[in-house]
Amino acid sequence: MKTKRFVLFCLAALLLLVSVTIVWAQLDDIQRDDALTGSLFQTVREATAPFRSVSEAEAAGYGLFHGCASGPEEGAMGVHFVNGGLVGDGALDPVQPEALIYEPRNGQLQLVGVEYVVFADAWHASNEGPPVLMGQLFNYVGSPNRYGIPAFYELHVWAWKQNPKGDFADWNPTVSCRDFVPDAASHDDSSH
Repeated sequence: MKTKRFVLFCLAALLLLVSVTIVWAQLDDIQRDDALTGSLFQTVREATAPFRSVSEAEAAGYGLFHGCASGPEEGAMGVHFVNGGLVGDGALDPVQPEALIYEPRNGQLQLVGVEYVVFADAWHASNEGPPVLMGQLFNYVGSPNRYGIPAFYELHVWAWKQNPKGDFADWNPTVSCRDFVPDAASHDDSSH
């Protein structure tokens, strides 16, 4: 009987040790993920602060791409200003996002986030797996797509406006295209 209790006690102790080890490992992963997320988030804010002004973005080679991207149930992405040279280069740089995302509000465009974009063929020409930037895995968008461009990988970072769906979700339910005026978008000089 004592041997049976001892074996049960040892099994319970082993189970407790394994459980504690798993919890510690998960907490370590969460802290590491938070550090990576915070790092990319902060990098984006620092790199794009000058582009709160659309005229600064245009001077740096960004231009209006299509209209305001909205979804019927998931909010919007907003108005994209894209740097075509960065999209086509097949590389990713955390301080040079391929697209800046603005929300039209009260007649002005407010910077809300960025989108990193790389064409799939260009990426796979020199890389085996999908892109990962500072710990964040990109989403794949096949072709044909609503943008009329080749298949690509993308990652949104909502560094300037909180997204309840997450800092890296594609759609932001707090962003709206309601105030979008196509002709005014490329001439906005917002600095908010």
